[in-house]
Amino acid sequence: MQVLLILNDPPYGTERTYNGLRLALALAKSDPATTVTVFLMADAVVAAKSGQKTPDGYYNVERMLKGVLAGKGQVLLCGTCMDARGLADAEILGGVRRSTMVELAAMTVSAEKVLVF
Repeated sequence: MQVLLILNDPPYGTERTYNGLRLALALAKSDPATTVTVFLMADAVVAAKSGQKTPDGYYNVERMLKGVLAGKGQVLLCGTCMDARGLADAEILGGVRRSTMVELAAMTVSAEKVLVF
């Protein structure tokens, strides 16, 4: 099954991105045939910023994104959203890549499930 998760909220301050990533990780572990794509747009693109430091005992979305990638998932970022927030390609987590609305549209059409957070 192909699952596409679209995340919009900032990585911290609300728990929508956190919960979307929790679900992405659980889906990736649930069935080896399941492919998970996480598309970060709007303020969620900041979740892919490398070098995040969070207090002990607090979730860290950078580590969660690494888990998605380790589970053979992919993480894509809205390039327009990155530019609007001054987020450069050199600042993002390895394995994550800039994408476009055209690519998101194609993935949306081909996905069996689309979940928006």
